[in-house]
Amino acid sequence: MTAEIVRYSVLMPVYNEEQTLETIVKKVRYMDNLRLEITPVTEAETQEVILQQEIIAVDDGSADGSLAILRRLEAEGMLKAFAHEKNQGKGAAIRTAIQHAAGDILLIQDADLEYDPREYPVLLQPILEGRAQVVYGSRFLGGPRKAMLFRHMLGNKFLTFLTNLLYDSIISDMETCYKVFRREVLAGVPLHARRFELEPEITAKILKRGYRIYEVPISYNGREYEEGKNITWRDGIPAIWTLIKYRFVD
Repeated sequence: MTAEIVRYSVLMPVYNEEQTLETIVKKVRYMDNLRLEITPVTEAETQEVILQQEIIAVDDGSADGSLAILRRLEAEGMLKAFAHEKNQGKGAAIRTAIQHAAGDILLIQDADLEYDPREYPVLLQPILEGRAQVVYGSRFLGGPRKAMLFRHMLGNKFLTFLTNLLYDSIISDMETCYKVFRREVLAGVPLHARRFELEPEITAKILKRGYRIYEVPISYNGREYEEGKNITWRDGIPAIWTLIKYRFVD
């Protein structure tokens, strides 16, 4: 059985993550040259795929030692590093990463340790088998997780409900970090978000274009504010506006 080689790009926004950055990069690199057995929906026989990886890391104006770590890891051949002189937000960092990515599949990975790269096979398999062009890893489909704050859960549930209402979908976790796309899905999608409104913007625009999101359960180890968590309730307001706005404009 001849194995097909598929290249995927891990898009990693970085902002003041010197405590976790090297660890998460090593975890991601461990998932390079994955060998998966898949059964395409149009085939009866199992096939083997070798997943070759690149990491596109974008430092978003960090004030700590994150950029120095990225430059060292880049020199060691572990990733490709890019940098914003000033902090612009997660959305801006992801947009920069997309511009430099060469993979057939694009996967978003935060630079903290909340999400586990060992779940890449589960995230990638539906795309490789032709069952989906977009996959989200959901924290609310029964996977193991560290309990999040009640107010965060309510905020997430409300934003997801609003997404489903406006865009006729039934997803369970719009705000998840783990979003995976075939490259061509994002090729024609204009992205404008600079901060955390990236999540609703991407979701709104791919749903408007007729793509259906395939969800898989993932684990989640949420960190506390004293550990560096950046998102707050204030980020929910632009997220709501983003969902409403892109229902009518592009």
